[in-house]
Amino acid sequence: MNLKRKVEIAVISDVHLGTFGCHAKQLLTYLNSIEPKKLVLNGDIIDIWQFKKRYFPKSHLSVIKKIMDFAANGTEVIYITGNHDEMLRKFTDTEIGNISIVNKLVLNLDGKKAWFFHGDVFDISIQNAKWLAKLGGWGYDLLILINRFVNWCLEKTGRERYSLSKRIKNSVKGAVKYIHDFENVATDLAIENGYDYVVCGHIHQPKMLQKENKYGKTIYLNSGDWVENFTALEYQFKRWKVYNYSKDKLSPFYADEELKEMDVKDLIAAITIVERPKKKTSN
Repeated sequence: MNLKRKVEIAVISDVHLGTFGCHAKQLLTYLNSIEPKKLVLNGDIIDIWQFKKRYFPKSHLSVIKKIMDFAANGTEVIYITGNHDEMLRKFTDTEIGNISIVNKLVLNLDGKKAWFFHGDVFDISIQNAKWLAKLGGWGYDLLILINRFVNWCLEKTGRERYSLSKRIKNSVKGAVKYIHDFENVATDLAIENGYDYVVCGHIHQPKMLQKENKYGKTIYLNSGDWVENFTALEYQFKRWKVYNYSKDKLSPFYADEELKEMDVKDLIAAITIVERPKKKTSN
């Protein structure tokens, strides 16, 4: 029997369930290899932008079932909204059992503050995003509203929603500059607000590095994605690390036998039944 790794926090983002680019089987393998106390879903987990009724295979449903099983078994699941699942932002601050939906998150980790957000709100304008977010906690929420309004206007005028992925594909030089600007804005804001860690997704670039300016320093972390990089972030023993599925030579944790045997109808039924979290028994 394979022993699962215990981690204090696991962070995944940019899964894009419901699209052909999503590698749900690899993600399910990873999720079956860990026992997290907290699971942070940092945006774009379900791709509502590109969702098609005809395409939502069994492996994608199995990922949702696995996440719900985590919650039912005591794991705190925190869903941070992104741009591809922005429809969930109307449910911000909703809690169902061990699952909560938020736009951003701050955690105290062994005496250090960590700031989590997806990062799509910086797309409107890297420069304007900085001073807007500086206005305080509601400044970030204001950026979210602006982002939604811009996409609404684009749709009403028959134009496509803002797509970062197309922007990156169109220009390698532009992509490098965007990523550099994204990291600088995120870390500058984190330093100014006294955060020791800033944890993002969105740009599909897994990374962990220390950034410093004249006001202080912070550690920037990006969970990458499950479309190209197959990466996640893990926090354990007061340290962060970037998990890379492609480099994991010890990944024998395949889909649970229960999930393999279930058909799609059974999976949908299991997902739609809200299970109550199991109570922890005291010794």
